[in-house]
Parts: sequence; C-alpha cells; structure tokens
Amino acid sequence: MAATLAKHHDVPPFTDHKDLHNVIDATQLGDVPWQSFSVQYTGERPEVVPPWMDDEFEVWYRDPHAMAHNILANPTFKDEIDYTPFREYDTVEDTRCWKDFMSGDWAWQQADTISKDPEAHGSVLVPIILGSDKTTVSVGTGNNEYYPLYASIGNVCNNVQRAHRDALVIIGFLAIPKTDRKHSKDDVFWIFRRQLFHSSLSAILSSLKSAMTKYEVMCCGDGHFRRIIYSLGPYIADYEEQLVLSCIVKHWCPKCIAVRMNLDGGGVYRCRGHTDFLIDELHGDVLWDEFGIIGDLVPFTNDFPQADIHKLLSFDLLHQLIKGAFKDHLVDWVAKYLKAAHGTRWAEEIMSDIDRRVAATGDDSKALMKVFLPAIEGHVPGDMVRAFRALLQFCYLARRDIVTEDTLNQIQDALHRFHHYRKIFDLVVPTFSLPRQHSMIHYTDMIRLFGAPNRLCSSITESKHIKAVKEPWRWSSRHNALGQMLVTNQCLDKLAASCVDFDARGMLTGTILSIAALAHEVAVPDLRRLIRHFLFTQLNRDDPRDPADVPTGSLPRHEGKLQVFNSAAATFFAPSDLSGTGGMRREHICACPLWRNEYPRNDYAQGMRGLEVARIVCFFSFNHNWEVYPCALIQWFEKINDCADEDTGMWMVRPSLHEDGSRHLLFRAAHLLPIYGSEYIPHGLKFYHSIDSFRSFYVNKFADHHAFEIAS
Repeated sequence: MAATLAKHHDVPPFTDHKDLHNVIDATQLGDVPWQSFSVQYTGERPEVVPPWMDDEFEVWYRDPHAMAHNILANPTFKDEIDYTPFREYDTVEDTRCWKDFMSGDWAWQQADTISKDPEAHGSVLVPIILGSDKTTVSVGTGNNEYYPLYASIGNVCNNVQRAHRDALVIIGFLAIPKTDRKHSKDDVFWIFRRQLFHSSLSAILSSLKSAMTKYEVMCCGDGHFRRIIYSLGPYIADYEEQLVLSCIVKHWCPKCIAVRMNLDGGGVYRCRGHTDFLIDELHGDVLWDEFGIIGDLVPFTNDFPQADIHKLLSFDLLHQLIKGAFKDHLVDWVAKYLKAAHGTRWAEEIMSDIDRRVAATGDDSKALMKVFLPAIEGHVPGDMVRAFRALLQFCYLARRDIVTEDTLNQIQDALHRFHHYRKIFDLVVPTFSLPRQHSMIHYTDMIRLFGAPNRLCSSITESKHIKAVKEPWRWSSRHNALGQMLVTNQCLDKLAASCVDFDARGMLTGTILSIAALAHEVAVPDLRRLIRHFLFTQLNRDDPRDPADVPTGSLPRHEGKLQVFNSAAATFFAPSDLSGTGGMRREHICACPLWRNEYPRNDYAQGMRGLEVARIVCFFSFNHNWEVYPCALIQWFEKINDCADEDTGMWMVRPSLHEDGSRHLLFRAAHLLPIYGSEYIPHGLKFYHSIDSFRSFYVNKFADHHAFEIAS
C-alpha cells in the first residue's frame, strides 16, 4: 500500500497497526466501556464445603441504558423506528395485520399502562428486547463456552433487526459456574446456578430501572428530542433457556399450566400474580409435581415494574419448529417408523437412499426442511408426507413478514391438519405431549401480542454469535481470551459508529471474455446468434417479427468483449409482505462456473408471469453503440400438469426442449427438486448432477416463505 502511494507523493493514513489501534481507542463515538462484578454463594454452608461455594464468578457487561441510547440516536435508523404503538389494517379487506413489534397488542397495552400516569403523557415507550444463549467457540480445544447476552429495542422495524444492522448489540457475558463431577448434580449447586443467572440479569439491567417509571429526555436519530420510558420487552430464548427464565420444570410449558402428560389438552396462561400466589400457599413438592414451578427461584423480572416473565417469553421459529418439531421429532420418527415397518436392514437401505437425496444439506436443519418432503415421497405412507406438508405450511405461514387475520386462520388450519396426520406415528411415538410441538398452539396469540415471529427468532442471536463471540475468539491469542474479546467488540462498535458518522457528514460517498470464449465456457455454440437476436429485439421494440425470421445480414452485430458476472441481484415485490416499509425483497441469483472450488452453480429463477422457471446459464453485459445491455442466458422449464401435485402441494416442471422465441423478465430465484419416485438413486450421484440426471422436477414452494406464497 505504501509503495502504491509513494509514486503519487502520498503517505498512508496510519504508520502501522499500533497507530491504527491508538486512533480507534481514542474514538469516542459508540464507546460504551465494559464493566464487571463478582458473585459468590452466600447461603448456608454444610460441614464439608464444596469448592464452588468459595469461588467467585465474574460477570462482564456494558450499560444497557447507554446501548439503547446509541440505537435510538443512530441516524441510519431514523426512518425505520416506530415511536408509538399502532394497529395496522389491510385497506382492501379492512382486517387487522401484524408486522413490526409495535403493531402488536403488547406494546399497545404497555402504552395504556404508562398513560395512566399524567407525568408520563407524551412519552415514547422503548421496550428492551433481550436474548441469551450459550455458545461453544471451539470443540477441539476444550469446549470453550461463553454465555453472551444481547439487547435491542422494540421500536426498530423488523427489516432492520433481521438485517443485523447493529440494532442488536451484545451487552454482557454471563458467568457459567462449574464444579467437579462430585458436586455437579447437587440440588444446592443447581439452584445457585439458576439464581445466579437471574441475579446477574437484574444487576446488569438496573441502570434502566429509574427510567421505567419516570421519563428522560434524549435526542433521537431524526434530530428530535423525545421523552423516553423504558420497559422490559420479550426475551428471545430456546426452550431450555425459557425454562431457566421462567423457573419452570423441564417437560412443562413455560407459557401455560397445561398438564405435563397432556400439554395439548389446554390450560390457562401463566402469570406472575398466579405464580406468586401458588408459591405462598403450596409446598415446594406440590409446586414441582402439580404445576411445574420451582419455588426456590425468583425471576429477574420481579425486580422491575410491569414485567411478567411468562408473558415476555417469545416464540422461537428456529428451535421450536425447525430444529424441534421438524428435525428432532418428525425426521427422527421417520427413521423409527421405517425400522418398525420394514426391519432394521431394509430400513437402513431406505434411509441411505433418502440421505443421498438430501446429501447437499449436511446437518443444516433449515436446508433439510426445503428438500426432505420430496425425498421421502415413495418411501413412506401418504399421511406421513401430509404430516410433513402441514408442518412446513405452518412454519412458512408463521415466517411471513406480515401476518393477516387470514394468515392466522391458515396457521390454525395447518396446525389442525398436522395434529390429525401425525397420528400415523403412533406406532413409534409413545406420546405427542412434547413442549416444542405444544408451543405451536400459542403462536396465534403471540403474533397478536408481538407481531411477526421472525423478529423474535433465536436465529438472530445465533447469527450475532459469529460477529460478537466466535470471530473475536479466533482473533484472540486463546489465552485469557475473554478480555481480548471484550476489547474487540468495543473496537467494532466504535468503527460501526464512526462509519455512520462519516456517512452522515458526506465523507463516504466488477471478468472480460470474447463471445467465442464465453460460448465455449457455457457450451452454447450459437451464443453469437442469440446475442444478435437479443440486440434486434432491443433496438426494434416495435417490430413484430421473430428475430429468427429476420435475414442474417439485417441483424445487428456485436464483436466486442463481454463482461461476465457470477451473480445478479433481483429486487421484487414480495407477495408475503403486502404492506409496511418498502414491501420489496432483494436476493442474489448465482451463475458461477466453479462454486467453492468444487462444482458449477447455476441457480434457477421464476418468471414474472405464472410459474415459468428457468435455469441461469450465465449473466453478462456488453456495450453496443455507447449503451450497456445486461443479459441472462437461460434454459426454460415447462409445467408438466395444470395443477400442483396432490400429496406434496408442489408444481412439477421439466426442461423445455423447444425454443418459443418468447422473452420474459426474471422475477426471483427458484429452487427445483428432482421427482425421485420410488426408485433408488445411484450411490455416486452428486447433488450438482441432478439437473442432468432427472427428467422432471418439483418447484419447491418450501424453499422460503416468499416461494411458499408465490408457488402456492
């Protein structure tokens, strides 16, 4: 870098890495320093004191009050923050719809409560959304575990939260008490670990408490000063974490008091008042056995006004539905069913064939969801396929960016069908009273409370693990890594804040090939003719003739170079996001000759009209008469039937063998799955050979929630 600047008589902005670090350290923007406190057991001690009772456990945190202030004051969010609760209605059918968090009933109810205090009139409700989840950074070097705590505010729109634009920040690393094997299962140690979790949260969030009853004035990102009142909002957590948060026994529901052995039998919702009453009136054993309550624990929410942990536990699409109901339950049940129905040896043959059909997904539960339905078709009974279809429909309906009253009805219908068709697993499943599947019953109520579920999914915190925990750990020396990780996070926040500031001040304001070379690379010998046809249609838009009927000498020529691209961005109006901010979806479609140094990747796209599907051979552009023409070389697919497949609910297509001369705009990426039938696939077949090995395909409506809407 210095050498390239020298010939221009310029110097680098920093002399070395130490100079760069000193500049970052001196930056005040986004600087929220780390603090710590130590916790030690203070209860009764036995005659022989276990070592963990003498240990001090250190908790590191940053002031959540300052972090919330930084998010509110961020100018990049100024047009994507809701300062008041609202209720949104569809203009056509005049029905309620839910999207962003502030469109839910919970925010509305909290605002009503705040408004009862005349001093708080005109204040902005700022819900603090929390999330925590243990993560392992290295299995090979000793299972190094960390316990990050994240925070956001409910006012930012869902698209900001999901895009990870620094609207979710790390505010702490909780302690993970450990002891020797002899004492690890002691009841006292087990209670201490859980109460330490609650006490730590209460201490970390204490700086917000005064502003939960009396407003404070601050300048927001749009430059306006507002009165702010904070409130504890939903908590993002998987089922195991929800049990710790709600002080509930395993296998019980943390949201309602349904009986453990019959969770779907129904039960009223839990609440703080009811739980406190039971703890005061009943013995601890009765609480545990009859209500699933751990009476020795006090949840951290008891230290804050208008906070009820049972009401604040949110849904979790990732662990409740994708990894829970789908992967851990139904996928596992298929293997058990095949063994029970066909015997171990034949079942292993069938599972091996299913594994080959889904080989490209690896251990990714989300990817497996997209391809598992057609993979099992032909190997299992029809009702089993329908059970998977109902669950997938539930998942994708709940995953929508905007949920309407009609969507809620569809979710309930999918749940009813899932409960009906899952009975086919009776042969191998002793009980369907499973907390993760039971949570599906609460989704419609929680959508009304908190808005669209994709805002409060633990996949958001898991993604944050990479930037906030795993990458800083890899950059550390691995010795006393936590201190280095804290500094790294602080530096990253300063750089992010500086970037925003530089942009606000105006300080931050693409392979070339010949036609013959590209034709050889993509194995399309007549590419030159296709380009001439394309140019004719572009230059003569009013000419009704088919370019193939035009004399060759009359077709425009292009003999220059082509600029080839490995991907293109498609921006389209998403049917699953009918209103709200933008309403547009952006995604990348790839056409890469060598993906991950292993195989070519040619994505599929859907046309603007109906279900036209095309395989992208390559993207390129060229300059003709001073005008740039972007192009996509594609192979069309045609529908096999006039309706979707009855069992899977997916349309079927096959490669089109004839050119029709038509031109269509590409809409968005599509996902095709081979129609396997009941035949076994060869052992050596790779997933990237599928397009050349099968004659017909499903248009996968379960690829994501947008595809689910488009191809339904």
